[in-house]
This record gives sequence, structure tokens and C-alpha cells, in this order.
Amino acid sequence: MLCGFIMPQRKELIEKIIDLRTDRIVPVIENIHKAQNASAVLRTCDCLGLQDVFVIENNNRFSVTDDISLGANKWLNITKYHSSENNTVQCFDDLRKQGYKIVVTMPHKNDTDLQNLDINQKYALVFGSEVDGISPQAEANADGFMKIPMYGFTESFNISVCAAITLHYLTDKLRNSAVNWHLSEEKRIDTLIHWALSGIKTKDKIEKELLKRF
Repeated sequence: MLCGFIMPQRKELIEKIIDLRTDRIVPVIENIHKAQNASAVLRTCDCLGLQDVFVIENNNRFSVTDDISLGANKWLNITKYHSSENNTVQCFDDLRKQGYKIVVTMPHKNDTDLQNLDINQKYALVFGSEVDGISPQAEANADGFMKIPMYGFTESFNISVCAAITLHYLTDKLRNSAVNWHLSEEKRIDTLIHWALSGIKTKDKIEKELLKRF
């Protein structure tokens, strides 16, 4: 029924993009305090076809800069953790229940290079804050660690650059693999409804129409 409120061109675009969405790889943004960096990560996720983003707010509240995100947040499922004393642990526990392996992006004595991650596994990739990096809670509760090989004098990438490199490499590898990376039918329908409502400015019109019909 919602399709009746969407322009045909918009409906065609939505149906095309939903077939390119995946939730086998999800970014977890922990305690980011610069809105422009958080917004850049959201934009990257939408461009690469990643549907879910998890946000841990320990000390810093998550905010979006519209002229950087370009509305990307409207098309993503963003789950925030900010109501517990152990937001990071709670987020990790929830993701493990969904079958994700928690991989923290930081150099570590037990780390692996980005290129060596097994694409058959579902990953939740954790990116830390610009100043403090990954929290001790994230490091202590991770299933593994990943680093991007670097060849210069500086020790790290900017958080948004790190996310872009990592997510682009893994999504490209995933789409060229034999893994079924598409959304489940249930997730697909939920996402289509979310997108349809996001594209309708007069939601009260839908309410009136539903009341008339039912």
C-alpha cells in the first residue's frame, strides 16, 4: 500500500538499491566526538551498501553534520547504546547473539592484517574515538583485532579514513565471493518500509488513508 505514495522513479530506485544492501558487515562507532567524522562514516556506509550502524555513546553524544552525511542517516538502521554503565559490553553481547565476530580496529600483539580477514564470517568492526582510540572495555571484550598496513611515518589514519578503507575492501571482497551477503527476506521488507516512510513527507496522509481502508 505504501507504494501508492511513492513516485514510480523513486520506487524503482529503492527496489534496485535494496538488492545491493548487506548486513554481514556492520561498523561499530565507539565514543566519536567529532560530528564530521561520524557523519563521514555514515555516508561511506550508505555508499557501500551497508545497512546497519551501531553507535556506542559513553562520554560523547553522537551527532550528524548534514552537509557531510548528505542525508545518509535517513537510509541506515542506526542503533545507539547510551543507557547503560557498560554500553560497549552490552553492544558487543547483542551483536554476538546475532552471529557477529567483534573485531576491533587497532594494532595489537594478536592482530591480523585487513587482507587476512575471512570473509565467510559476519563481522562487527569497531572504530574508536579520534583522541583516545579504542576503550579498555572494547579491547578486553573483543574477539579479535585488525590493522591496516601502513608504510609512512604517521601511526594511524583518521577514523573516517580508516572506516572507508576497511569497509570498502571488505564489501568488495564480499560481493566477489560465493557468500550469500544479501539481506534476509524479513530484513528486506522492514528496510523497504523504513525507506518508503523516509521518502514520504506527509505521513499524516498515510494515516488518514489507513483509517479509511481499515
